[in-house]
Amino acid sequence: MENIFWAAPALILAAIVIGWAAETSQVFVSQGLALAVLAWLQTLPEFAVEAVIAWEQKQDLMIANLTGSLRLLVGLGWPLIYFTMFAFGRKIVKARNSRIVILLPKQNSLEVFMLLISTFYFLFIAIKGSLTLGDSFFLILFYTIYLVRLSKMPKGLQEEEEDLPWVGQKILKLKNKKRQITSIALLFIVGGAILNFSAHPFLHSMEAIAVYFGISTFVFIQWMAPFLSEFPEKVTAFNWARTGHKAPIALMNMVGSNIVQWTVMAGMIPMIYSVSRGQVSPIMFDHFQTTEILMTVAQSFLSVLLLMDLEIRFYDALLLFTLWLIQFMVPSVREEILYAYLFFIFVEIFILIRKKKLFHALSLLREFNTKAK
Repeated sequence: MENIFWAAPALILAAIVIGWAAETSQVFVSQGLALAVLAWLQTLPEFAVEAVIAWEQKQDLMIANLTGSLRLLVGLGWPLIYFTMFAFGRKIVKARNSRIVILLPKQNSLEVFMLLISTFYFLFIAIKGSLTLGDSFFLILFYTIYLVRLSKMPKGLQEEEEDLPWVGQKILKLKNKKRQITSIALLFIVGGAILNFSAHPFLHSMEAIAVYFGISTFVFIQWMAPFLSEFPEKVTAFNWARTGHKAPIALMNMVGSNIVQWTVMAGMIPMIYSVSRGQVSPIMFDHFQTTEILMTVAQSFLSVLLLMDLEIRFYDALLLFTLWLIQFMVPSVREEILYAYLFFIFVEIFILIRKKKLFHALSLLREFNTKAK
């Protein structure tokens, strides 16, 4: 358990170093792909923890870490972006009908569609009760197609040089592009090395702490591991949200992380699990694990519906946060929270139908596809 005193700070340090490299690398990445690439790179610490769990064949913890990281992003990350924007940037952000809202650009309809598709596919996974190598193929294929489509979307918002971390600003002041790229690569190498060194003892320290304090290992890994590994990513997003006008970038950064975890990270699990076992091995879910996945799927469906009109309002942020906080504070009410998500899904569908915006984001995506042709 004493490893936690160096393993947790080391994991956070690795996430910070990788975050520096990821944000700075946006300068050298196609602008249409910038946020998607940033989201993928920022989730590397989460990937490392999940990879260790899968390699050690701890099936309960695989589901705990995956569902916890996804629900933490939507239930805590999304609302805090809104509340941060509301507190610090409300004077310069656009208001609609005297209410402060985060207005997303039309091209973000692609992210909404991709989040919907990946959520639907995971509903299928939950119904069949297993995660297999076949699922890995389709999940990674979805993400590949998403990146290709994203590269063809119109130019969107991107972080400006002065908003980069101080390390990134120093790198961009180097004399030539080769040195800049080399410096970014070194940051990734250093961050990756720290991850490789700390992920294993970090996981075992988390388990030991849970046992020592009599806390469910599943619950502790579900919330604490992703909270620590995603912390620097949230700091970056909140810094954007604080400016007000970059709140849409912050939100899409989080949405991008959701997408990459639903697809690439989830697809990685049965691959590493099978290699560890030395044979093709599906991951079968029991009732408890299926409930956890269904609750995560329901939360994701609700979040997609809230994004369907490309706006996030105070009510939306408060709803997502409240439902997450209840399950965090009282883990025993999982099934009740699942029903609560389902109730608000139907409520939101009714609201969108009344506003004639049930498929608003999807119709905008169709417009972009028509123009591209």
